[in-house]
Parts: sequence; structure tokens; C-alpha cells
Amino acid sequence: MVNATPSRESGKEFNFTPRDFERVRVLIYQRAGISLSDSKQEMVYSRLARRLRATGINSFAEYLDELERGNDTEEWVAFTNALTTNLTSFFREEHHFPLLADFASKLKEPITVWCSASSTGEEPYSIAITLCEAYGKMNPPVKIIATDIDTNVLRTAADGVYSMERLDKMAPDRVKKFFLRGKGSNDGQVRVRPELRQMIEFKQLNLLADSWPVTGGFDVIFCRNVMIYFDKPTQKKILQRFAPLLKPHGLLFVGHSENFSYLTDIFQLRGKTVYEVSR
Repeated sequence: MVNATPSRESGKEFNFTPRDFERVRVLIYQRAGISLSDSKQEMVYSRLARRLRATGINSFAEYLDELERGNDTEEWVAFTNALTTNLTSFFREEHHFPLLADFASKLKEPITVWCSASSTGEEPYSIAITLCEAYGKMNPPVKIIATDIDTNVLRTAADGVYSMERLDKMAPDRVKKFFLRGKGSNDGQVRVRPELRQMIEFKQLNLLADSWPVTGGFDVIFCRNVMIYFDKPTQKKILQRFAPLLKPHGLLFVGHSENFSYLTDIFQLRGKTVYEVSR
């Protein structure tokens, strides 16, 4: 339980009471399915304090009142963006990509992939690079839909511009083949080659929304390190919606800390953090 005694901590710009935190917790769960633990209070304060400054509102209670009135769609987006964690990197959880390449090489038809939590784009571009290499060409028969709830990171992803430091762990020949180095004022940056960007369609999508702007028929769905923020009923609801969107042979890739063995009626484990629809 959260401590019920309101207090202003020394050095805090805004008073942030346990009731405020509870209200945030309810709102972000309703809006995005994110389940915040008590340990996230400092994170919530830090991120939402920026919204109070940006809006000129002087208290969390007033800010949350404004949200609940529901008149400011843009601020709801900003609220959700602020509380969404976007930790990602190129070829994160690297063991998945050889599996993806092997899977694609055995298909006799174009492949369609949904990356359902694309963040700033490193994951869908890693998928695109993997499939270019699997097919041995820069314009493979591949379509990637990349979605995220956070509109800010989607803009970064669509631009495809990164600092060279983000590519430190990538083989130099991959960097040379799939990225363009910036010059002059853009020195120290790279941009994903246009051939890769053309393979990917970026869209805003909330996994808790009543309808999704995707139609299914996917060979692969990536949903990695997202479900850890949801409780089990929410996980089950999303997985039930994923299953009919996959082709009969389709694969679901999840994060290393995610385990859905309690939902064998929906998905069954095929490999290390790789699932297929239960038959």
C-alpha cells in the first residue's frame, strides 16, 4: 500500500501526495494498460513535473483534474508519452534475429511483420536489416508495420537518424551497407538508408485500444519487453487479440523476461522466447 500521509518532500518543486500517485496509477492503467508499482513514484513525479511546467499548472491535483475532464486530447497524448518507457537498441536480444532470418528463408512468399512496440525505431530497422540479409538484397519481399503508443518516439523512428554511438556494437560492414554517414553539421550522426525506411510503415497504436489500425495476416509479430508493464489479465487480453492476426505458421517474439506458459491455450513455446499459436 502507498503511504497515506501527504507531505511535501524537501527540495520538491510541486507537492506530490500518495493520492496523486494513486490517481496517476489508475489513469495510466485505464489509458495504456501500464501497471505502476509503488517503486515508480519518483519516476512518475519526475516525468509529470515536466508536464506541469509545460502547461503552467501549479499542482498535480489540478493537472489530473484537467486530464479527467477529458477536454485536452493533446495533453492526454503527452501524459501517456511521459509515462511510457522507451529502452531499446539495435539488435537487442540478438538471438532472435538469426531465428527470424532462418524462418524467412523457408517461406515461399512475401513476409509481413508487425513490430508492435517500435520505440525510436532500432527494433524495426534491425528486423529490416535481418530480412535484407536473409533475402540477399536491399529490396526483399517484406512489409513491416511498426507501431508504438508514444507519438514522440515514432517521429524519431520515421526520421531514422541516430548518433554513431548507437551503432557501436554493430559490425562495420553492416553500418556501411545500411546507413549513411552525416557530414558537416551532421557529423557524428547516421541515417538509415532510404531502402530500409521504405520497407517500414510507422503508425501510432495503443495495444489497449478497442480497435487497432492493423489488419493481420502477419508471419511474425514482435512484442518484446512490453508485456512486463501489464498485469496478467491485460496480457491475456492482448495475446488473445494477437493470435488471429498471425498466419497459421506465424511466430510471436517476446522479451527475455516475459513468459506466457500460463496461457498455453493461446500460445505455445516454440523456442527461446518465441511462441506460436496453440493448435
